[in-house]
Amino acid sequence: MTEHNHDHDHEGHEHITLVDEQGNETLYEILLTVDGQEEFGKNYVLLYPAGIPEDEDVELQAYSYVENAEGTEGDLQQIETDAEWDMIEEVFNTFMAEELFTPHNIIVTGGCGFIGSNFVHYVYNNHPDVHVTVLDALTYAGNLENIKGILGDRVEFVHGNICDAELLDKIVPGHDAIVHYAAESHNDNSIANPEPFLKTNVEGTFRLLEAARKYDVRYHHVSTDEVYGDLALDDPAKFTEQTPYHPSSPYSSTKASSDLLVRAWHRTFGIRATISNCSNNYGPFQHVEKFIPRQITNILEGLRPKLYGNGENVRDWIHTDDHSTGVWTILTKGRLGETYLIGANGERNNITVLRDILTVMGKSPDDFDWVKDRPGHDRRYAIDSTKLQTELGWKPTHTDFQKGLEQTIKWYTDNRAWWEPAKAATEAKYKQQGQ
Repeated sequence: MTEHNHDHDHEGHEHITLVDEQGNETLYEILLTVDGQEEFGKNYVLLYPAGIPEDEDVELQAYSYVENAEGTEGDLQQIETDAEWDMIEEVFNTFMAEELFTPHNIIVTGGCGFIGSNFVHYVYNNHPDVHVTVLDALTYAGNLENIKGILGDRVEFVHGNICDAELLDKIVPGHDAIVHYAAESHNDNSIANPEPFLKTNVEGTFRLLEAARKYDVRYHHVSTDEVYGDLALDDPAKFTEQTPYHPSSPYSSTKASSDLLVRAWHRTFGIRATISNCSNNYGPFQHVEKFIPRQITNILEGLRPKLYGNGENVRDWIHTDDHSTGVWTILTKGRLGETYLIGANGERNNITVLRDILTVMGKSPDDFDWVKDRPGHDRRYAIDSTKLQTELGWKPTHTDFQKGLEQTIKWYTDNRAWWEPAKAATEAKYKQQGQ
């Protein structure tokens, strides 16, 4: 038996400390886990010494474990049979041949938007050997201020549209990966005018895939759980990678279309691609049209928050920092052609989130107005991120939603100059829609 302790680093990667019989401790990163339940009645973990470059020769460690009745990991055990070693070796060889990828020069589309700019900051802060080219059209949802403080030798900005094939021919060569965040993403806008969603989400993805094919560049596609439609409020099920697509809005249908293009380009043309579908994000730099920042900024402006329908619609919230670490993990470790769901088990209905915001900001939990519901409003989203966690060793670190919400409220309170220019026009549009 080997004693061990679990930990997580700032990237959400799981670490394990092994303690030998003499009490000596060695820190390892969990490289991958192997499901051997069907064949051997146990699982396996492959460990990589922490803090050592991935291209350096090291001795990996492998152990078996059996989950206990509570579903948590039991003691690590030495592997006993040749058959077990053969299975682990086969999985590891596949992993090494296909999954490990070390980018040095990446393009991030939509890198001035909410989620994209947070990813750019994550790469800048945690991967100093990676250069980032941000490609953004600077639509209403893109703001150069989001990355202005880190522009320089390691982060450069290109103002342009992902549908511009000539521009892609100029900037894609020399890069080793495209991380595609750029999208029209607001459901209400897609209902009012679907055309920009078709242009950006479908044609834009096509143009990027063609550029990736032409210049043999790895491609990661950032998508949404909304492609799966919705779940009943009383349904214990969650979305998995096997859930059929059933989009219900112009926005989610165009994202579903883009996902299918990626799958087809991988299978037909051999594009080195991965896909992630994530749940609802929150955090800094999110446009005031979105649910959480709209409520926060309404209160800061002395306006009563607005709540759609009966407020029972459930969203699975994840901090944008956790989304960033999930995307990086998939980009560098994900199996080509695979889809991974990113979620943090953050299910909450809208009325609960709004009342939490009101309470934190010193207001009565009932100090809001009801407004008409969104047409075709999805009832519930819920992500099962087991595949990402077990295959690639990713874990969310921002699991205290209340704390994350308080930090987000503080960010909007401290950064009024960032959001105030867009606030009046956003509320005028909502008022026109009766919302």
